[in-house]
Amino acid sequence: MDGERRGLALTAGVALLERAIDYTLGSLRVVTPATLCRPTPCAGWSLDKLLDHVNDSLRTLNEAATGHISPRTRKIGRLRRARAGNPALVLRDDATEVLGVWVGTLAHDVISVHDRHLTSPMVAAVGAIEIAVHGWDVARTCGEHRPIPSLMAEELLDLARLFITQADRPARFAARLTVPADAPAQDHLLAYLGRDPNWSSCRT
Repeated sequence: MDGERRGLALTAGVALLERAIDYTLGSLRVVTPATLCRPTPCAGWSLDKLLDHVNDSLRTLNEAATGHISPRTRKIGRLRRARAGNPALVLRDDATEVLGVWVGTLAHDVISVHDRHLTSPMVAAVGAIEIAVHGWDVARTCGEHRPIPSLMAEELLDLARLFITQADRPARFAARLTVPADAPAQDHLLAYLGRDPNWSSCRT
């Protein structure tokens, strides 16, 4: 029964990761070389730097599922992006590859991410949070209004409250912001992760 529960949990986690990646792929489609120097909702980061971070996040997810990505492979990935006229196109390919790898991940796997030992469903869930929110970052940077789908935002918010603690601030996430109690789930998710839901590149 425990194995069955783990299998169901991983299936749900991978399904959520798939939805997060699909959402972010839509955001990557609006990136152009001209937008790469723009500021983003991540304070102090240009869009180009943010895309580099997303690249690392995707490769960390890939490494977590396979254990086959070395620092040299990460360097090659950065070189591929640097040589591309539009690095978002490379990220789109990487995101699709990551999803394919996760579909084949075993439910009993215990994965090491930095100094943490997590189950496969937990890693998929945390990956979904990061990928989806960065998809929102990318869209806002490019001047697009692409809300995170309500149901997914609600699921991600519940998971963020579970997995992201004060120990993750300010290294991984900025200080939590406050939004009205009746604000949509997306706004609560963004605020919990230190983002202003009303952020606009025109105001920076």
